[in-house]
Parts: sequence; C-alpha cells; structure tokens
Amino acid sequence: MKWQNALKDYQLFLKIERGLSKNTIDSYTRDIQKLIYFLEENEISVSPIKIDVSCIQQFIYEIAKKVQPTTQSRVISGLRNFFDYLIFEDYRSDNPTDLIETPKIGRKLPDTLSENEINDLINAIDLSSKQGERNRTILETIYSCGLRVSEVISLKISDLFFEEGFIKVLGKGNKERYTPINYNTQKYIAFYIKDIRNHISPQKGYEDTLFLNRRGKGLTRQMIFMIIKDLAIKINLNKKIGPHTLRHSFATHLLEGGADLRAIQQMLGHESITTTEIYVHLDKSYLKNVVEKYHPRN
Repeated sequence: MKWQNALKDYQLFLKIERGLSKNTIDSYTRDIQKLIYFLEENEISVSPIKIDVSCIQQFIYEIAKKVQPTTQSRVISGLRNFFDYLIFEDYRSDNPTDLIETPKIGRKLPDTLSENEINDLINAIDLSSKQGERNRTILETIYSCGLRVSEVISLKISDLFFEEGFIKVLGKGNKERYTPINYNTQKYIAFYIKDIRNHISPQKGYEDTLFLNRRGKGLTRQMIFMIIKDLAIKINLNKKIGPHTLRHSFATHLLEGGADLRAIQQMLGHESITTTEIYVHLDKSYLKNVVEKYHPRN
C-alpha cells in the first residue's frame, strides 16, 4: 500500500463514514502529509502498513524542533487516528503511535474582548460602502450568536427563522443546531438582505448563501480574518484576535451575566461540557457569586 493511496482512502472514510467537514479533513490530511514529506526527505522507504514506532519517534523528534508543543500534540493525535483507521480496515494489527507520549501542555485560556472593545471594533467599520454594511452584519452575527467562522460563511438565507427567533447552524461534523438570534441582529441581517444583497447577482451554487462578495460568491475564512485584523489595527487594539475571539467573548459575556453553562454549551455546539468549562476559568468572581447566591449556607 502506497502512502497517497492510503491517504485518499482515509479522506473518503472521514467524509463518508464519520461525516467530518472539509476543514477538519484537511487538518487530518496535513498531519499525515508531514510524515510523508519526512520519509521522502530522509529517503526512508516504508509503507503505512510496515512503518514502526521507532520511525514515528524519529519523525516526532524532528518536528518537535520546529513547532510548539500544542502543534506537536495535534500531529501525534492526527497520526494516531490514521493508524486506528488502518487497524479498522484490517491493514494493520497495531498502532505505532500507542507508545508515543504527547507533550504536556497547559490549558490555554482563549482571548476575549470587553463589551467596549467589541463596540469599538464594530463602530470602526466604514458604513459608507456596501461592504461595510455587510461586514458589520457579519460581526454582529458572530458575536450575538457565538458562531465559528466556518458557520457564518456557510449560513443560508433558508437557515433564518426570525419569527421563531432562531437560526439553523451547520457546525462541526455537519451537525445542525438551532441558535437564538436577538432582534437587533435580525434587523441588521434584514437590512443587509434588502439593501445590499438584493443588488448582487449570486453565482451558480450561491443563490441561498447569505453573505456574498462583490462577485456574487461566498466569503472565505481568510477574508473574515482580514476584516477583523484590519479593524483591530484601526482602533489600535493590542491583541491578536480573529473571528473566534468574538465567539469566546460571546460565551464569556453570557457567563458573566449569569447564564447557565449547559445553555452556553448548546448554543456553541460543543459536544462535551468540558470544552465549555474553559470559560469558567476566565472569571473566578462568577464562581464566587454563584456560591454566595445559591448555596443554602449563605
């Protein structure tokens, strides 16, 4: 079995059997490609079926010189999933990564913005252009609904259920969820559709896509990152931020306002509550207030 053939079969497995998104599949693929490049550069001729733990360890040792522990840990996890797939398909009987330890890394708290910083960011948008109105609507939607960047660019007009006060979101692994949307954000979206989007001719395949570029196609993840990065520079915000910062801020501000962690988990589309629990660490005063307010001994 050749590496590229095994990789293509693995990609089909991730797409069809596990229902993962293209972005997630691309991430898994990059981890395997790193190993393939390492083998080619070092002229190591070994198949996915025959490669052993010593070869994998040599590869991990090399990448550890170039990347952070978090990236190293992710690569090991990606390789482990790949070899688990080969075992599942009866190509191998063992996983060569089982004896490889992942580096210990601290739990990194996500960056957040204050409410004033969010307002400054959005107020810095130039609304004299059509793109400005669109960009304001995008940022308002991300922040008010806690969306991932992939979720906001894939949002459809048919996903809007304003009468019920919800939008349908396609999350990781093509899992759908319904997220509440406030009235003000509904107004921004309705205005954008009526006064901006209706004057753009969508290209084939983008007729139902909510946010379009000037050519009538959907926006890219990179474009959303650049919009936010440029606004941060404009207001002299000395923080490294992106679309996910707005999502983290959404969760943090809800938590600080007294929202239930389980409700936040559902709105964010987190499969595990442990992923959502990271926001508790951002505001220790919240935990203190909860105990003082709800514990019977107080």
